[in-house]
Amino acid sequence: MKQTLNEKPAMTDFYQKNYKAYHEKTFSIDPSSFLEPLARRLPTEAFILDVGCGSGRDLLWMKNKGFEVIGFERSLELAELARENAGCEVIEGDFETYDFSTIMVDAVMLIGALVHTPYERFAEVLKNITASIPKHGNVVTRISHGSERLRNKALQPEDVVFYFED
Repeated sequence: MKQTLNEKPAMTDFYQKNYKAYHEKTFSIDPSSFLEPLARRLPTEAFILDVGCGSGRDLLWMKNKGFEVIGFERSLELAELARENAGCEVIEGDFETYDFSTIMVDAVMLIGALVHTPYERFAEVLKNITASIPKHGNVVTRISHGSERLRNKALQPEDVVFYFED
């Protein structure tokens, strides 16, 4: 089923209303399998942005590995939980409209964050978010749901090199 632009408020409302249940369901999942490949590629002083950080599970994991981390989250309640759980700064905002070029990081994590992005805006949103990394920076993304069409259109431009995949 194709997503439309008017689904965004519904998803925002979902996370605002269900943040506790979302936290309880996701926080205890071990992210090692999808974060370890990124952690191995980065120098220990790397600065990492976790877009759609939820309640901070992945922020905490990377922080415990010694990296400097900052989160970005639309849900005010999840952002607060991320601050409490990971003990780091979390920017509250909408990743579809935020100016990420004002943040310079070595890597961006998008773990489940793009799943609700409408197909029509996917490439534009991804380009906006990756404005926060230098030309040879790192991006790790995990999309649990989504069409092959979506992944092929936005995640495999000719100038992207995949060092590891799911």
